[in-house]
Amino acid sequence: MKIVIGVDIGGTKTKIGLVDQHGKCHAKTFFRTREYPELESFLDKIKSTSDELIESLEGEVSVLGCGIGAPNASSKNGTIENASNLVWKESVPILEKLKLRMPMPMRIMNDASAAALGEMLFGGANKMKDFIVITLGTGFGAGIVANGQLIDGYDGFAGELGHVDMTIGDGRLTGLGVKGGLEAYVSATGLKRTIMYMLSKYMTESRFRNIAYNDLHGEDITKAAEEGDEIALMAFDYTARIMALALANFTAFTQPEAFILMGGLTNSGKWILEPLEGYFNEYLLDVYKGKVKILKSGMHGKTAAICGAAALIWETQEH
Repeated sequence: MKIVIGVDIGGTKTKIGLVDQHGKCHAKTFFRTREYPELESFLDKIKSTSDELIESLEGEVSVLGCGIGAPNASSKNGTIENASNLVWKESVPILEKLKLRMPMPMRIMNDASAAALGEMLFGGANKMKDFIVITLGTGFGAGIVANGQLIDGYDGFAGELGHVDMTIGDGRLTGLGVKGGLEAYVSATGLKRTIMYMLSKYMTESRFRNIAYNDLHGEDITKAAEEGDEIALMAFDYTARIMALALANFTAFTQPEAFILMGGLTNSGKWILEPLEGYFNEYLLDVYKGKVKILKSGMHGKTAAICGAAALIWETQEH
């Protein structure tokens, strides 16, 4: 069996899986990124984890390469540079160092751009030529496809839409210090910050008044919304309104056929998606109304990011 190692490096978890040419993930696991603050030990962990997954498969396995999706990754330089949600700062030559441990064809790309390739190969965008993938995890990422081509940018950093200022210079700081930046509001982390904001603004009774910020998780907010907690419902509405305005603005760049959403925040389902749809159609210019869809990823839930990373290698192969 021919497989590709897909590695998704996130601010919270690093996910690794073995993906075949059809986008099926045959084995997968994860470890917590912040438990390996030293780059060398982190790369050793990727190597040992990949070896364990390969050994777990039955039969003969041929590894064609390793694809890596990561925030602030330059596909042109093979580096991760100043990622706001990772512990390693400045320029990290991750491809060069990992190849010493795993000598095989290897590519790295911004995680959202890798996800966009995955959607083209394995997901719901295989017949689309214009779409934008939005990743809603610890941060906010975007992978942009126009006229059937991924927009990678001059230096491999296209699509950093999470650091677009949504408030004209006032508001929350993103991890890169952008005031009012989108990911400070629209991300799993941003939603937690909004809960705290709503608690300070309103006196409404809520289960969150007895929960510390570091003990607050996205699943808790979704569960509270299902139970009618007004603070949770207001937080989702607030998040959806800001995201809708951003997507309406982004529509004017490339006029995508669809925005494809993936990541932890999308697990909140209707609590985020229903208000998002309503506000989005309200904010769109008339010429775009009724033409742009908002879809959830067509790749399988928890393996979507892994498959996106693996797509970096599979797109170079003859199927």
